[in-house]
Amino acid sequence: MEATGTPESFLQKNWQKLIAVGFWVALIGTAAWYYQSNNLTPLEAVQQIVTLLSSPIGAVIYILVYMVRPLVFFPATVLTIAGGSIFGAFWGIVWTIIGSNLSATIAYLLGRFLGKGLIETEQDSNAEGFVQKWTGRLRRNAFESVLTMRLLFLPYDLVNYLSGFLKVDYKAFILATAIGSIAGTISFVLFGAAIDIRSLTEDSIPGLNPVTLVISVVLFVVSLGFSRWLKRREAQRSEQQGS
Repeated sequence: MEATGTPESFLQKNWQKLIAVGFWVALIGTAAWYYQSNNLTPLEAVQQIVTLLSSPIGAVIYILVYMVRPLVFFPATVLTIAGGSIFGAFWGIVWTIIGSNLSATIAYLLGRFLGKGLIETEQDSNAEGFVQKWTGRLRRNAFESVLTMRLLFLPYDLVNYLSGFLKVDYKAFILATAIGSIAGTISFVLFGAAIDIRSLTEDSIPGLNPVTLVISVVLFVVSLGFSRWLKRREAQRSEQQGS
C-alpha cells in the first residue's frame, strides 16, 4: 500500500501569491504615503505628472507610468486626458494605445498568476454551477465577451484582472481590448488635446480648443449611445436564451 504524501498547507500552496499581494499592498501604501506626507491635493498631483511628462523623455515615462498604473489603481482616464493635452491628438493617441495595451497585459498576467489553482480547470467548466457555466462561456467566446465588456465601458482594470483570473485566451483578450478601446481612447485623448493642461502648473485656468472639444464630446456621446444599445441587445439575447 503506497503511503500518501502530506497535504500541502495553505502557505506552501500560495506563498508566491502572498508575496505578490504583499508587494502590491506595499506599492499602494507607498503611493498613498507619498501623497499624504506631501499634503498633495489632486490638482497638485496632476501638476507633478504634467511636469514629469513634459520632459524630453516624457513619452517613455508616460508609457511606463501607464504600464504600472493598474498596480496602484491610478485612474486610466486621468492619464489619457493628460497624454492628449501634453502630446497632442496624434501622438497622444499613439502613446496611449501602446501604454494601455501594455497596462492591460500586465494586469491580465497578474490576474492569471493570482488565479492559478483557484478556478476550476477547463474540463470542469461544463459543470452545472453558475460560476462554472459563466466562466466556460467567457472562455469559449473570449473575443466577443471581452469586446462587449470594452464597448460597454466596464471598469478597464476590472476586465483586465478578471480575464487573466479566468484564464481567457490572451490573443483574443488583447485583440478585443485593442479594438474595443479605440473609441474611448480617441475620445479622451481629444478631450485632453482640447485643454491646455500645462497652464495648471501656472495656477491659471486651462485654455480650451472648442473644435477638438466638440469632436471629443460627440465621439463620446456616440460611443455611449452605442454601448447602451449593445447592452439592451445583450439583455434581449440573454432573455431569449433563457426562455
